[in-house]
Amino acid sequence: MIVVKCGGAVAESSAVEIAALAEHEEVAVVHGGGRQISAELVRRGLAVSFVRGRRVTDAATLEVVREALLAVNAALCAAIGRRAVGLAGDEIGLSASPVPELGLVGDPLPSRPQIVLDTVAAGRIPVIAPLAEGPLNVNADEAAAALAVGLGAEKIVFLTDVPGVLCHTWVLDRIEADEADRLVGDGTFAGGIVPKLEAAVRAVRHGVRAEIGATEVVA
Repeated sequence: MIVVKCGGAVAESSAVEIAALAEHEEVAVVHGGGRQISAELVRRGLAVSFVRGRRVTDAATLEVVREALLAVNAALCAAIGRRAVGLAGDEIGLSASPVPELGLVGDPLPSRPQIVLDTVAAGRIPVIAPLAEGPLNVNADEAAAALAVGLGAEKIVFLTDVPGVLCHTWVLDRIEADEADRLVGDGTFAGGIVPKLEAAVRAVRHGVRAEIGATEVVA
């Protein structure tokens, strides 16, 4: 099985690639929706705040998160086509360890939801909104990695609006997990690439191959 994580910014444009991949592989999809969430929070006059790439979430923010993610989920499923099955993570058993300092936020734990296995076995494509039981808001990159580990996936692929992991002005062909840790720790990498790298590193250290765009992350 391959777990595909697509950011909200590229969700619908990724549909053709996901559908093509699913012609030859068992595929489960986790999507983001950060831009849509932030835009709706601003529209409602609510705060937009992040700590190390994770959204600070109170009850009002969580309501917006859920609404926006389900809208992205529906649009992505429609773009993929009839094989897609939309699922909300908090309703199918995705679990997370609470991170109280960020509010209603969780650190995703490896999960193996039976409905995901059943959906794939039926020849369909589960498309999962990144929420965890609680409910808790979880980072989509981290949720995808936790799902890949829990399912024992062969590979996780991060589809994004950047070509891969950029170091200065070039895209890395590959990066080792220890080097990724070092470059995140010293501030070389910052912003949205940090949770992607951390999620990929977590996956490869549990035996799951990982690619962020054109960059392979290796143990």
